[in-house]
Amino acid sequence: MYVRNARNREEVWLLDHIEAMGLDGAAFRSRDYVVAIDESSNEKVGFGRIRIHRGDERVCELTGIGVLEDWRGQGVGAHVIERLLDRASDEGFERVSSLTDQPDYLEQFGFERLDREGLPAKLDDRLDEKREGSVPGAVALSVSVEGFSMPDRLRERFKHASATDEDDEIEETPEDFGIDSESATYKYDTE
Repeated sequence: MYVRNARNREEVWLLDHIEAMGLDGAAFRSRDYVVAIDESSNEKVGFGRIRIHRGDERVCELTGIGVLEDWRGQGVGAHVIERLLDRASDEGFERVSSLTDQPDYLEQFGFERLDREGLPAKLDDRLDEKREGSVPGAVALSVSVEGFSMPDRLRERFKHASATDEDDEIEETPEDFGIDSESATYKYDTE
């Protein structure tokens, strides 16, 4: 399992999953995303985005973080966030913010809730957009890039992550029911 920068050809996959998960796809640019990949199957299993707001004050926002259902609870999201913070640091940001209705998830990494009054104007506007749109319960959080901390349990889970699809149907054969397919005859044989 590893996380890398998204490629242009993954745009449709990203847009499909952003829509299916009801995530924020505003001002979509595939180059802002990272993608988590399962090394054994080469399957894309998670993604996330840094959105840089320019203007009087440059602000970096983590947004559009999603993990496919069969891969949740295995540290994929944590590693996506870690990679996004690395990219934010490369862009010169010391702090990163996020607007989410899942604050408990981000708080385990060192994110802290922000008061509305202290938000930069761009984030204040984005918080209104999110609350009026896809995330009515959104709150603002922030972390310093240096203050991010990955719990060891999530590092270990990520190393051994695998799909947990319990809905995979096993194809049943006549032998599973004690039928000898070589000698059995059937009522409606056409031969």
